Amino acid sequence: MNLTIIGASAGVGLETVKRALQRNHKVTTLSRSEINFPENPNLITLIGSATNKTDLKKSIENANAVIVALGTGKSMKPTTLYSDFARLLVEVQQETNTQFPFIILTGFGAGESGAFNSFFMKLFFKFLLKDVYADKTKMEEIIANSKLKWEIVRPGLLKDNSFTERYRVETQLFKGMNIGSINRADVADYMVKQAENPTNIFKYTSLSNN
Repeated sequence: MNLTIIGASAGVGLETVKRALQRNHKVTTLSRSEINFPENPNLITLIGSATNKTDLKKSIENANAVIVALGTGKSMKPTTLYSDFARLLVEVQQETNTQFPFIILTGFGAGESGAFNSFFMKLFFKFLLKDVYADKTKMEEIIANSKLKWEIVRPGLLKDNSFTERYRVETQLFKGMNIGSINRADVADYMVKQAENPTNIFKYTSLSNN
């Protein structure tokens, strides 16, 4: 299938490119910087901005599914990247009547999930990640209230350990759910498989290796 991956130059996005190619998909990427990846006949890389309508439209024009893995790197400064992108994506969908699935990465701590974090993680978010996750929450709200065919993916604390293909998927929030850390490669595996077979459309899915 034809997969578009937005925010593909690093982190989960880059791992998603690797996993999609391993699973023999044709991949188009959109990122602000070059992707450090070997040349591959199934890979088309576009340099551009996810908040530029022309760039966004071009990246998804031939897609069967889209994976969104936008990130701000290690920056904890206030941002509007996520909400600006979400508003533009909804606008593009309204113009094109796009019906294929969008698998969208945020993080456990966005939206209502923040109340289900451990005490330590609540402190971490309050003092370090509050502003970034406030905008991720806005993105979730905009997407959920749109006509997009969406799934919101909320992994726990991201790590760079090796791919295991062993992770827990929760589609409900509940007391004591204990969403811990997860490898970026495992998040990528889940998102690619959901793009292939979207079983959790219109759901918020939480991911953890434990």
